[in-house]
Amino acid sequence: MTDFSKRKTLKAMGIASAGAVTFAGSSLTGCSQVADMVPVSSSEQADKWTREVKRIKSKINLPVIPNQDFVITDFGAKADANFVNTAAIAKTIAAASKAGGGRVVVPAGTFRTGPVHLESNINLHVSKGATLAFIPEPELYKPYVFTRWEGTELIGYSPLIYAFKKKNVAITGDGILEGGGSNDTWWPWKGKWKKSDWEINEVENQKHTRDAVQKMAEDNVPVEQRVFENNYLRPPFIQPYLCENVLIEGVTVRNSPFWLLNPVLCTSVTIRKVHCDSYGPNSDGCDPESCNYVLIEDCIFDTGDDCIAIKSGRNADGRRVAMPCQNIVIENCQMKAGHGGVVIGSEISGGVRNLYAQNCQMSSPDLARGIRIKTNSIRGGLLENLNYRNIEIGHVKDAVVVNFYYEEGDAGNFIPVLKDIHIDNLKVEKAKRAFVVRGYPHTPISGISLTNIDIKEVTNDSVIENVKGLIQSNIMVNGKPFTI
Repeated sequence: MTDFSKRKTLKAMGIASAGAVTFAGSSLTGCSQVADMVPVSSSEQADKWTREVKRIKSKINLPVIPNQDFVITDFGAKADANFVNTAAIAKTIAAASKAGGGRVVVPAGTFRTGPVHLESNINLHVSKGATLAFIPEPELYKPYVFTRWEGTELIGYSPLIYAFKKKNVAITGDGILEGGGSNDTWWPWKGKWKKSDWEINEVENQKHTRDAVQKMAEDNVPVEQRVFENNYLRPPFIQPYLCENVLIEGVTVRNSPFWLLNPVLCTSVTIRKVHCDSYGPNSDGCDPESCNYVLIEDCIFDTGDDCIAIKSGRNADGRRVAMPCQNIVIENCQMKAGHGGVVIGSEISGGVRNLYAQNCQMSSPDLARGIRIKTNSIRGGLLENLNYRNIEIGHVKDAVVVNFYYEEGDAGNFIPVLKDIHIDNLKVEKAKRAFVVRGYPHTPISGISLTNIDIKEVTNDSVIENVKGLIQSNIMVNGKPFTI
């Protein structure tokens, strides 16, 4: 029986377990409360927020790319269902790069291709009416490249669109990037879509590869040696790695094999007006990992996993690289289906700081969580100065989740640390649960302020375990004052 099932049973019997749950606004053992303290939504705090958002935006540079076009059809590309355009697109990029850079234009039509590798000063422009359709054949995404998979570095499949150690790179346009993920390709490796003995074997192979690369990281095996002849780790869609001045704008990204937008160790990243539409396993919409200065604005996320997840490496590998994800602004985005709206973790061992999420809307019967922090004592991470304000949620299962028991739970020696987490002006129409906040008995969750929160219709009790000294002001649940 799970801990939560045990708590439900104890409640039904009229017995309260120590450090367990808050029901109907009353605290049980193991929780302490500090209500009606100085609210973080004071004018001073709001002014500081505005200044910090302005500061971060001022540090983000758009790529500077020469104003000249190189159309892929001029270099042999064909909108033909039987033609593979990988070589023609590479030839176009090479010509543009030799000329000092420019727009590599995909004109109207559907162009099938393998991986696309960008150079510095290149804008891959997918025109209106154009579809760049990536062929879902794993062998096409070799030779392997230096990449990350779930927060661990290895030599693995090329991302569908990849840039490594480049400056001034962009992906723009009103067209479609089609990843080819489906119930028959890429996704069955995860296991949720398995339909045959062959696919079941592929699922076991992926698990074996994942476990092997994680063990290599724990054993500090050099990244160059983390290579598998038979690799079953699905590639991300778009992964600029160690790049500077990155722009992804306007495109619709569909049916990714794995994570959709995944900048890693990049500086100065702008993601705007992108529509992420993918319901496969691990179809995270946008996962900046260990990046510095990131703006995500005016995007739509309709995904099979987290809409936005801020990450910084997993376990030993995240601590080895030791680069937090920091100075992030998320604003005016729309989150539909997904495991979470704005999420921190779970691969967060390098930490995260200085995040500002504001003026976003979320709603879907398939949205599992609104604001979510997920980690554990194996992953750890210092999470500080995380700020959320003016968030409107229609339908969601759990409105606010802070969980130290994600996956492995309390099984390691790297205790997560929260500092200066602020949620202000959160409006929710309908939720299954208002709060799920689960700390450890030896390390209660603290460092959070909750102000001006109104969750109008809630059907189930909140789950509160081991919290201490939360700042709370003006929290309403089901039309009544509520205190964690």
